Formats: sequence, structure tokens, C-alpha cells
Amino acid sequence: MRTRKKTKKKTGRLLPALAVALLLMLAAFSALAKEKPKDKKKVAPAAALVAGTVFRDAGFALPGAEVVATPDPPQGKKQWKTTGNARGEFFLRLPAGPASYTVVVRANGFRPQEKKVTIAADERLDFNFLLEPGGENAK
Repeated sequence: MRTRKKTKKKTGRLLPALAVALLLMLAAFSALAKEKPKDKKKVAPAAALVAGTVFRDAGFALPGAEVVATPDPPQGKKQWKTTGNARGEFFLRLPAGPASYTVVVRANGFRPQEKKVTIAADERLDFNFLLEPGGENAK
């Protein structure tokens, strides 16, 4: 019958390594706790949103139309511009009112269309534009 030798487990090396790792983790957590909180999130200024969709004849969406908002009365060269997405949708973020703007929509091959917009405060206004064929670059 064979007998097994009793061996001592070698925990002598493992315990100091665990103790060092634990001390390092505690030091890291205490350093994080002492950090000053980051600056408060900056709040975006109040704004109005002019949004909508640009359509072409037969009610299909017109992607890529240029949308420009100009203040009334004009204030130098200040304008807000955007381009409609693949579904003809657009949005412009304008300073909160009260203010008036002229919104002009243009697309190659179509007549431009404009609408007057009056903003009272930080609100959302939705508009749809239907452009007719026959503009400057009509095919």
C-alpha cells in the first residue's frame, strides 16, 4: 500500500502578493474619492427648433435640399443653413425668440420656396415644403 506524503501548501508567497494588490486597489480608490468633481455640465442656451420635410411633386420626399434661415430684418451675413436628409427631413436650431426669420428651401431642378417664421420663445415649429420642378438647373 502506498502512502502519500503530506506536503505543506505554499501559501507563503501568495499572501504577500494578495496583500500588495489589495493595498494598491485601496490607494487607487482613495485617490479617486479625493478628486474634485468635474465642472457641472454646461447647459446649452435656450433654442427654437424649426423642423420639417421637403417634398417634390407627387408627394415624394426630396433629399439633399438646402434650407437657409435668415433673420428679419437681416442682421449682416448671419444665416443658419442645413441640408435635408435622405427622407427630405431637416431641422435648424435657432436662438430662442421672440424673432422672425425667412426660411428658404432650394434644390437643383426645382423652384425655391420660402416661408416666414415667427418664434415666440424656445419652441418647435414644423413646416413642410413642396418644391415644383423648373428651377435654374431643370433637366
